[in-house]
Amino acid sequence: MSFFGRGPGRVTPAEALRRTADGAAVLLDVRETSEWKAGHAPGAVHLPLSRLAAGQSLPASAAGRPVVVICRSGRRSRQAARILTGRGTEAVDVTGGMTAWAAEGLPVRDRHGAAGTVA
Repeated sequence: MSFFGRGPGRVTPAEALRRTADGAAVLLDVRETSEWKAGHAPGAVHLPLSRLAAGQSLPASAAGRPVVVICRSGRRSRQAARILTGRGTEAVDVTGGMTAWAAEGLPVRDRHGAAGTVA
């Protein structure tokens, strides 16, 4: 049975945190570098959608693991989840992205580890 069920589904920010907190899945942030530096979920791995769409592989820390994909609002992460699923990776995306993540009071850190903002 698949970790995520059939095809690229969608999860809430709270479910994304639950699925990635123990390391069973990896949180992949597909926003551009400036967005990532302004604020991202602690423990997330970064790979911009532009690079993923161009064929770049997942970072080594995400390879072979289920992936929960996040962006700012959910549009890019949905596209990334489809790309990853097409490559044989179990993937879902986070509904509402980092905007919803922050609105639910989940942590956002900048590139220095201080409180970040969603850009």
